[in-house]
Amino acid sequence: MAAGWLRAVVTGLLALLLCGTRAEQTEEHLKREHSLTKPYQGVGSSSSSLWDLMGNAMVTTQYVRLTPDMQSKQGAVWNRVPCYLRDWEMQVHFKIHGQGKKNLNGDGFAIWYTKDRMQPGPVFGSKDNFLGLGVFVDTYPNEEKQQERVFPYLSAMVNNGSLTYDHDRDGRPTELGGCTAMVRNLNHDTFLVIRYVKRRLTIMIDIDGQQEWRDCIDMPGVHLPRGYFFGTSSVTGDLSDNHDIISLKLYQLTVERTPEEEKRDKEVFLPVVDNMKLPGVEAPLEPMSGLALFLIVFFSLVALVFAIVIGVIIYNKWQEQSRKHFY
Repeated sequence: MAAGWLRAVVTGLLALLLCGTRAEQTEEHLKREHSLTKPYQGVGSSSSSLWDLMGNAMVTTQYVRLTPDMQSKQGAVWNRVPCYLRDWEMQVHFKIHGQGKKNLNGDGFAIWYTKDRMQPGPVFGSKDNFLGLGVFVDTYPNEEKQQERVFPYLSAMVNNGSLTYDHDRDGRPTELGGCTAMVRNLNHDTFLVIRYVKRRLTIMIDIDGQQEWRDCIDMPGVHLPRGYFFGTSSVTGDLSDNHDIISLKLYQLTVERTPEEEKRDKEVFLPVVDNMKLPGVEAPLEPMSGLALFLIVFFSLVALVFAIVIGVIIYNKWQEQSRKHFY
C-alpha cells in the first residue's frame, strides 16, 4: 500500500516537471520578421522582402551564400526590421567549406546585432567601430606567435562605437570570451545559438553531429539597446571558403522578472558590459551619503581653521623677529 502511494506521488511529480518543461518551451516564439529560412522567398530581389543582400552574397534554394570559395569576395545579408525584443535567442544554421587545406582558408563570418546595417567594412565584411554585438567565427589565425589558440575560433565583442577590431591579434584585446570550433568541411549540420536573457549573453555550439549544445561563452552584465538590426557577413582575402547561411531563426523568450530585476534592467542607449572598461564610457559615480558629505565638510573646515591658526602664529613670529632687528 505504501509502495503504491509512493509510486503515485513520484509519477505526479514527474508529470508536473514535464508540464513545466513544456510550458517553458511554449514561451519561445519564433519571430518570422527576424528569421531567414528556406525557400528565402524574395530575399534580395523583392521590395517586400524582410532581408537585403549586399556585395557578393547570393541566394540559392538551399542556402544563402555570403561568399564563394574565391579570393577577395565580400557579402552580407541584413534584416530590414529593427528588433525591439527584450529577451531573445538567435539560432544559426551554417556551413563553411572549401578547397583550402588547414590554415590555408579564410576568413570566416560574423553574426551582428548592431545599430547600423548594410555598412561594408573590414570586420568580416562589415564596418569597424560598430555599435552593438558581433559574434565571429574566425577560420584563419593572423597572430603568428600565439600557440594556445586553435582555429577555427568563435569569439564575441560588444562595442560602443569607440573600439577597433584588432585583425592582427584576431580580436583578442576586445573579446568577451571564446572557444575553438572545428566547423570546416564537415558532413553534418553545424549550428550556433546566441541567447540574450536578463542582460546575460550566452553562446553555445552544436558542431559534432550529436545534436547537443556545448557551452562557449557565458557573460553576465551585457547591456544591449533595443531597436538594433540582425545581420550576417563574410569576407575572403588571399585565402577563401564558401560561407553559407542555411537559416537564421530568432525566438522571443518570455522571462519572468522580480521587481528588483525590473529595476536593474533599465533601458540603455549605448552598448556596455559591466566591469569592462570601454573607451568613451565613464562609469557613473555613486552619490555620496549625507554622513559622508558632512564629514568631508567638517574636516575641510577643521583643516582650514588649523591652516589659519598656523599662519597667524608664523606671521606673529615674523613680526617679532622684525622688531628685534629694527632695535
